[in-house]
Amino acid sequence: MSVHEELTRIQHTLDDLSRSVGRLEQQVGSGGLEIRRVRTDAEHLRESVALLREAAASPGAPKRPDLVTISDDPYDLSLWTDTDDEGLGARDRHAP
Repeated sequence: MSVHEELTRIQHTLDDLSRSVGRLEQQVGSGGLEIRRVRTDAEHLRESVALLREAAASPGAPKRPDLVTISDDPYDLSLWTDTDDEGLGARDRHAP
């Protein structure tokens, strides 16, 4: 099966789940924490499938984040002027 067909099957299954939760909610009532959690989880699944559908519709491979190259050159020592050593305080002062 293609990705589109699988996503369509999932969407139909979620529709069935939503209808079942609605019927259950009518029988049990909508005030309980458990039924609200089930309703919320079903909505989250629906949102996740929508995001998957968008990702599958966009052409090309999944976009990877750009890599940042960190140089092996030593830092400029002037960057550390007037800084405190963590836990030790300033260089020209003594700890209390």
